Amino acid sequence: MSQIVKQTEESLKQKIIQAVKAAAENGELPVSDVPDFIIEKPADKKNGDFSTNIAMAGARLYHKAPKMIAESIVGNLDLEGTFIERAEIAGPGFINFYLSGEYYSQILLDVVDKGENYGRSDYGKGKRVLVEFVSANPTGPMHIGNARGGAIGDCLASVLDAAGYDVQREFYVNDAGNQIAKFALSLEVRYLQLCGKDIEMPEDAYHGEDITQHARNFKEQYGDKYAESDSEERKAALVDFALPQNIAGLESDLKKYRIVYDKWFKESTLHNDGSVKAVIDALKEKGVTYEQDGALWFKASQFGNDKDIVLIRANGLPTYIVPDIAYHYNKLVTRGYDKAIDVLGADHHGYVPRMKAALTALGIDADRLDAVIMQMVRLVRDGETIKLSKRSGKAITLNTLLDEVPIDAARFFFNLREPNSHFDFDLELAAKKSSDNPVYYVQYAHARICSIIKKALGEGVALRTPDAKELLLLNSPEERELISHLASLTDEIISAAKQYDPAKITHYVIDLATLFHKFYNACRVMVEDEGLMQARLFLCRAVKETIHNILTMLKIDAPEAM
Repeated sequence: MSQIVKQTEESLKQKIIQAVKAAAENGELPVSDVPDFIIEKPADKKNGDFSTNIAMAGARLYHKAPKMIAESIVGNLDLEGTFIERAEIAGPGFINFYLSGEYYSQILLDVVDKGENYGRSDYGKGKRVLVEFVSANPTGPMHIGNARGGAIGDCLASVLDAAGYDVQREFYVNDAGNQIAKFALSLEVRYLQLCGKDIEMPEDAYHGEDITQHARNFKEQYGDKYAESDSEERKAALVDFALPQNIAGLESDLKKYRIVYDKWFKESTLHNDGSVKAVIDALKEKGVTYEQDGALWFKASQFGNDKDIVLIRANGLPTYIVPDIAYHYNKLVTRGYDKAIDVLGADHHGYVPRMKAALTALGIDADRLDAVIMQMVRLVRDGETIKLSKRSGKAITLNTLLDEVPIDAARFFFNLREPNSHFDFDLELAAKKSSDNPVYYVQYAHARICSIIKKALGEGVALRTPDAKELLLLNSPEERELISHLASLTDEIISAAKQYDPAKITHYVIDLATLFHKFYNACRVMVEDEGLMQARLFLCRAVKETIHNILTMLKIDAPEAM
């Protein structure tokens, strides 16, 4: 939470404890330990800005009715030196506290003073966190699920950074294994067809137009040179030709989406540097493997998984899980990250316990690996779901989505829901320039404030920091509600970081825009009273700075005019 909010709550807690002790000293309450109690923010502002249950919590201890206990506490309460204006007893014995105007003034001064750093904290204490996301197979273009994963992963990394973690973004390139073998076969078939060979594409191969285009480009460069070559030589040449182009395409598409990774980590390096073999050897040495039917198995069921898993097939080839174990070992041990966070698709629910079982068996704290499981996205137009067919090659890709929907809208919309919730992406709404579109609504609030400030400057108003007396003029319900929301940003960022849910930040900024529009409609900014005008302009500046900070965190434009 912001330092002012934190100090206010801590000082209030101490004042309550002091009041209980004072009541005991003068005989109003029995001498006893102070009961455990909570201070919370009531849902209804009519019940104050803070409320405590200490009177109810102490009823059994003090053998008194809660209301009588509350009266003794309030009677001995010294609020001097706090931002609390008054305390009132409500209901069966709740004590409600109301903030002074000075509190709201200090929040505004803090927002403007911190500027672009407002909302940031040291909650994470600089712990090193690696966020791995998208990691799409480099065998074709990225689909709509990758678009959601990209927005969630990138914004989560930004949220963690704002919460005080040392964050790195990483893309894991699956450039080895079954999908590359299938990629090679698909390219080979298309190339041989172009060379006049009568050969059918297997049903489970990749049928997309991108495969045909790669084969066509390969043939243009090499002609029929590889038509009669050994199949393995031909497939290796095709993969060496097409795969780097696909990886470069992924990087380019993601940059267009405003995602830049700190590292592109290739799976092949784990095979080449011996990491895959080392993981197998380590599991064998720890006695957690056994052989059965010619295959090597890991005793995963001894480490929390529902069943044992195959590490090495009977044909001597490792299963996909082995390089993945080596990869996570590399993250947490070799590179020493405090925490590894994987943003995964909904089909990875079983993957996480398998990976945690392997880490535990290797002597690594499995709690250092966390996964954000992301549900599917449905694209909707005119109320109808758009059917996707990846096999036919007619799926909407990240690129085609961004041709239709602004990047700002795509990033914002994909972070409108908690990752583990299903999401309908309304293509019409995302492209709409109206207040019905949440990103447009937020951007419009920022542009409106810029317009207000520009108009004030055009009328010769010199913007300044209002004095204490002028800031106290911001006392309407709309003004105080808006300032209270500004005060909660740091808490909201920390909460989003703890829960791995960047949607909390999009909701926060939508609410901030709503409260600003409500304030703007209720309170004229350019009034004759110069002190009140300066105070309201100062409030506008604080809101503008906060919206700008959040949109920048989400890598979304904060326009000055719309």
